[in-house]
Amino acid sequence: MEKIINVAQYIFNEYKRVTGEIIDEMKLQKLLYFSQRETIAILNEPLFNETFEGWKYGPVSREVRTSYTTDGINYETEDIKSESKYIINNVIQEYGALASWKLSALTHKETSWINSRKGLKKEENGRIKIQTEDIREDAKKVRPYDYMWDMYYDEFDDYEAVV
Repeated sequence: MEKIINVAQYIFNEYKRVTGEIIDEMKLQKLLYFSQRETIAILNEPLFNETFEGWKYGPVSREVRTSYTTDGINYETEDIKSESKYIINNVIQEYGALASWKLSALTHKETSWINSRKGLKKEENGRIKIQTEDIREDAKKVRPYDYMWDMYYDEFDDYEAVV
């Protein structure tokens, strides 16, 4: 299992490599959330154990929030596994071109975020943890796409049967 801070640094570096731009913190937070959800959808286990809180603009990792800089994560980080990179790279391909506010709007449709906002006013950030089991429910609604193979993950079984 990865550490969220290492995943955040990988996303920061990979986004910069792919786009030539520095990722803003909101987009980083949302790509972290989608990486967690997609990993659960594909591998049926979380990418990392650390949690998000349901803030007004979507899921936020407090650990990443306090260590984000425009130079990267202000924290000693380590490399992540190639399997994790593969999934994250697909998340960046899927969501990286979308504006941060669009990503925020997408997370507002997630059951996990909605559940973490119960009892809060719209403008309140909140500190309620987003439950991994709720993210697991959100993961059931997605159909992960593999940009390297140009097919959905669930099509791999069909492809292998033909070959």
